[in-house]
Amino acid sequence: MTVIEPCARLAFGFGNLWIPSCGEHMVVRVDAQTGRPQAKIAASPADDEGGIAVSAGSVWIVTSKVVLLVWPQPLFLSIYTRYKVTGAGSGWQHGDTAMKLPVLTLSALCLSGCLLYPRAFATGQVLSTNAPQQSGAATKSSGEARSPLYAGDGSCLSCHREQSMSYVHTAHHLTSQLPSSTSILGSFSAGANELEIAEAAPVIGDPGVAYKMESRDGGYFVTAVTGFPGQLETRSERIDIVVGSGVRGQSYLYWRGDELYELPISYWSDGKQWINSPGYRNGPPNFDRAAVPRCLECHLTYIEPLSADPETRSYDKASLVTGISCETCHGPGAAHVALHRNGAPAVSSGEAILNPARFSRDRQIDMCALCHSGAQQVEITPAFSYVPGESLGKYLGPNPLDGDLYPDVHANQVGLLKRSRCFLSSAKMTCSTCHDVHAEERPAASYSARCLTCHRVESCGMEKKIGHAIAENCIDCHMPVEQTNAIVSETADKVIRTRMRTHWIKVYPAAASVDQP
Repeated sequence: MTVIEPCARLAFGFGNLWIPSCGEHMVVRVDAQTGRPQAKIAASPADDEGGIAVSAGSVWIVTSKVVLLVWPQPLFLSIYTRYKVTGAGSGWQHGDTAMKLPVLTLSALCLSGCLLYPRAFATGQVLSTNAPQQSGAATKSSGEARSPLYAGDGSCLSCHREQSMSYVHTAHHLTSQLPSSTSILGSFSAGANELEIAEAAPVIGDPGVAYKMESRDGGYFVTAVTGFPGQLETRSERIDIVVGSGVRGQSYLYWRGDELYELPISYWSDGKQWINSPGYRNGPPNFDRAAVPRCLECHLTYIEPLSADPETRSYDKASLVTGISCETCHGPGAAHVALHRNGAPAVSSGEAILNPARFSRDRQIDMCALCHSGAQQVEITPAFSYVPGESLGKYLGPNPLDGDLYPDVHANQVGLLKRSRCFLSSAKMTCSTCHDVHAEERPAASYSARCLTCHRVESCGMEKKIGHAIAENCIDCHMPVEQTNAIVSETADKVIRTRMRTHWIKVYPAAASVDQP
């Protein structure tokens, strides 16, 4: 058994021993049967009167600034106060005004001084109460550090509360998650959890193909059913990683040993339906599409490939950090956190952290272009090696589709923006001119105000027909939603395509404008 010297009260719950290790500024979760550490949480108990408590179906960590509810995953409650007690199935905050906070209710809740996140922000738990990992490997949410150089998102909360509060709701943060009843958007209810691709036709020898999505054995599974009546074959694979924020849909990955593969079924938000994963055909179930590093680089904070081969499918499971974390753009933060824990002023000349706002325009654009400038670029260096602030040309070759007369809109926001007269005429325009990466995306039309910082309403040809109301929506005319050919699902007798907003800002035919986000 690993020996950890506790510095405050520890607790036992959910088959784990929760041990405060203040020297590391961590709480360690140790499996009670094996005695092996399973995960670490970036939180340090306030003092020897603080520590950890198990009550009302949750684990509570009392720190000097917050109280963290770290179980059940994927929710946790953060309360800005020094002291916390539990009793009668509720949590009680001690401060200027005591507030009773039910800990068993996982519905939306936000009282003064408390935050309820839709997924774990600084959780260190690996196994969800409703979706334990099959392999038992210590995977991480983006709240956790990927190496000693990194601090994890949980370390940002105490000083950067406003940004942290909003960022956890963004599509970037939610672009990958561990499976749970809240992270998987598709239904597992009877009648809504089945997808028939082809009905069996014994006369001509065509087997039936169908899928069933099941919640069982503490996990979530995709089961393929093929064959003829009385001669059916099944194959089930567990959903191990959820990919996609759900704005348009989600796909799912599963582990086969240390190899990672895509499941043949995805979820489509439009219509709230299960579909064939994009690129899959209406044929026999295919469980062999590898999840390659370049794709994962844009949906995970980190996972360590076990080979330098850009087509590898083998990874170190324990290195997985889901979501896109703060340190993806700001670089390793452990030194920055240590600096301020040691009493450095809030603003100092040597922050030991990268601030993209101080990058040149080209380097700011490069940081977004890593994942938003086409999917056809050739790797020069291995995935996950890009360092914010450096030239992307050191890591990726040019997009071979940049010369196309009409490039596809999928994942090519930067490439299209660079064609725009607005961008070419400005020395300062970047993605951040319109987008706040720390906040949820606003309705597209609301960005019209940014257009009007340079353009006059009266100069628009449509102003004479529509009047000043044209100022409320420049976007649908000059950045219309277009169909992409990169994401296409052939599902039974349907062909499902997605539409994405172009970032090539220009004058389009009136027929091209659509009223979509």
